[in-house]
Amino acid sequence: MIVNDDTSVDNAHELGHGGRTVICLHGWFGSSSGWGDGFVGALDPEQFRYEFVDYRGYGDRRGSGGPYTIDQIAADVLELADDLGVERFSLVGHSMGASAVLRVLALAPERVEAVVGINPVPASGSPFDDDGRQLFESAAADDMAREAIIDITTGKRLSAYWIDQVVAHSRSHSDQEAFGAYFGAWADTDHAAEVPVGKVPALAVVGEHDAAITDEVVRGTWGALFPESEYEILANAGHYPMFETPVRLATRIEEFLASVPR
Repeated sequence: MIVNDDTSVDNAHELGHGGRTVICLHGWFGSSSGWGDGFVGALDPEQFRYEFVDYRGYGDRRGSGGPYTIDQIAADVLELADDLGVERFSLVGHSMGASAVLRVLALAPERVEAVVGINPVPASGSPFDDDGRQLFESAAADDMAREAIIDITTGKRLSAYWIDQVVAHSRSHSDQEAFGAYFGAWADTDHAAEVPVGKVPALAVVGEHDAAITDEVVRGTWGALFPESEYEILANAGHYPMFETPVRLATRIEEFLASVPR
């Protein structure tokens, strides 16, 4: 179900005043303010205008209520673009946000200039074995499960203190109900058949230490939808390159977006 109401507009944090609008969709553990100072500080405010969105139940929209679905995220993004008076825009999505990016593309392909997937969750959903699903489903209520997920997806190589910071941000910037529901949204929703194949220029960025969204996974899913997609394998990064290698991530995204014809 898609609901359009006044909770779905005016929910983006803006950076820059350039002539090209880029709407950024966060991951499961993120929020509009959870992209990291190093990454945001490396973005060029003269060339681009960035809009960092909160989903329903996240960030400034905690307490908004659902629906907590990929369809609703996409509908809210399009309503935001209308509210901003922007006809065409590019999209950047991290993890779960990449699935929503592709839903926006499916719903309004004529409005999207280019797409970037950072460790992109497949539009076809993500299969889990029983143990994996139990771990991820328990993360809504259990911070230890959240810590384990972050540790695994960053290659078990980063400090416990940093992992605790990511968990604390996710806990304080999302409603537990929303966090739990969005797991099913990104893991079990399959809308890949509705994504127009090769419709727009695309870039996929993958951290070399991500044990879940690997280069092989991305090439088999994202690559099937964008056969001519550009790829960047980020050395020394796992699932959170906006924290692990922020300047390189920002540089690669902007190199790509600047190359896209208008």
